[in-house]
Amino acid sequence: MAVLSVDDLTVAYGEQTVFSNLSFSINDGDFLIVVGENGVGKTTLVRALLGLIKPKSGTITFPKDTRIGYVPQFRNLDEEYPLSIRDFVALNSRRSHLPWLTKKERHDLNRMIRITDLTKIADRPLGLASGGEKQRAYLAQALLPNPRLLILDESTASLDNEMKYNLLDLVTRFQQNGLSVMFITHDWDLARHYGTRYLHMKADGYETGSIDEIDYLQQEVDG
Repeated sequence: MAVLSVDDLTVAYGEQTVFSNLSFSINDGDFLIVVGENGVGKTTLVRALLGLIKPKSGTITFPKDTRIGYVPQFRNLDEEYPLSIRDFVALNSRRSHLPWLTKKERHDLNRMIRITDLTKIADRPLGLASGGEKQRAYLAQALLPNPRLLILDESTASLDNEMKYNLLDLVTRFQQNGLSVMFITHDWDLARHYGTRYLHMKADGYETGSIDEIDYLQQEVDG
């Protein structure tokens, strides 16, 4: 079943068209790799999917009440950032108007902290965490509301190789339980290891296919 359907999508800023007539879908359990040169509109696509910009034309369709999780590219927060890792993750847990977490919300928060291996550092200020710890905190925050679709916007770009695989191994634990993933990346090894399908965005269009075609795709993108 499709968790996302994009049909004939065109996005423009003023008179400048970023991309046009883009169509693709993501099904339950997919791990869609999105690749393409800088400037073809990958991050613009994410902004459109998140409802941050309005398309010029076309449709974006989700099943009713679909939650979307989002993990951005690494952002190096100031050391004085006031929230602990636990409190930062908890920002995405409030689903009531109460000024405190409910018993279920506390349970879900503690479970997510444990699953993402943040328990020992949960009370550490987020600004003092390492790059890998910060990204795990972003991931925990994104996954806390139990989204059906997770968007990773070059979320591993600034991590070392071990941290990249550790982060995506965590993601696949949720994917195996039905989470769908859209991963924007320039890392071909990660694409091969985790992807199931790809979307190649180009200046003159796009193409989609099975990740089995990744070697051909890399040759085409890298020239």
